[in-house]
Amino acid sequence: MDRLDALHLFTRIVELGSFTDAANVLDIPRATATHAIKALEKRLGARLLDRTTRQVTPTLDGQAFYERSKRILAELEDAETSLSTQVANPHGTLRLDLHGVHATVIILPRIVEFRDRYPRIDVVISSGDRLVDLVKEGIDCVVRAGQPRDSSLVVRKLADMPEIICASPEYLARHGTPRHPSELARHQGIGFFSRGNDSRYPFTVFMDGELVEFPANGWLSVSDAECYTSAALSGCGLIQVPRFRLEEHLQAGRLVQVLPEWECPALPVSALYPFHRQLSPRVRVFIDWARGLYAERFGPLADPAHDRSARGPA
Repeated sequence: MDRLDALHLFTRIVELGSFTDAANVLDIPRATATHAIKALEKRLGARLLDRTTRQVTPTLDGQAFYERSKRILAELEDAETSLSTQVANPHGTLRLDLHGVHATVIILPRIVEFRDRYPRIDVVISSGDRLVDLVKEGIDCVVRAGQPRDSSLVVRKLADMPEIICASPEYLARHGTPRHPSELARHQGIGFFSRGNDSRYPFTVFMDGELVEFPANGWLSVSDAECYTSAALSGCGLIQVPRFRLEEHLQAGRLVQVLPEWECPALPVSALYPFHRQLSPRVRVFIDWARGLYAERFGPLADPAHDRSARGPA
């Protein structure tokens, strides 16, 4: 293993906290990884990693070497990116994590087009509502809705998704249809919360040009987007969600929009990636391609002043 490969391996071990995980990500035998790090430590004359049965952590020398190694690898990627042939014909494996509906409804139906355009890029997609650690899990880019809260990531906005408030006909027959946003607080609102945060996202609408929040008071709360929709279909209460998720249910009459006279703020959707991968040609061409897909469906980006605080069910 040459010196650059050893640096790459070392940084992945530090980030993942595991020889085995780093070897799996880099598709090399664990024994090769162990031998390469021993050789690196011998060459440097310093112990870089503390190894226990549960995890691997950098020593003080190892942490300092890790910081410098990251800069070296970033500069190397910058140099490679500057070559026009690499920019025009990127290659390698692109690892993405996509919220379920963005994978199944928007990106995967068109992913063959991306492959046709960039035949040297292989794509690995994980999907779900859970939060991911991009660095630790080796993810190049995620697509998420809402206002990003992780300041360590680079954010590239893809679209603004129009939202509506709706409920099932059965719920409205039992509880009545709200005629003014002020009535929302008196209705059963299905709560949506992010994992690790017990706070429910409120209903939000524009009134006289101002964004006004109303609590989602109700007996049921969920943290999964599909459960959020299913609960509304079951008559549990009102929900606020991007309209494109509900078109089939709205057309079939299983859900009914309420308060259509009041605009809901659009929900932003963005691509996020670690700072040290911001120059990756693979990430760059994916985001440019994805931005086109979202523009086709949702139109040009709205005024950033109408961005809202992060809501989960997207």
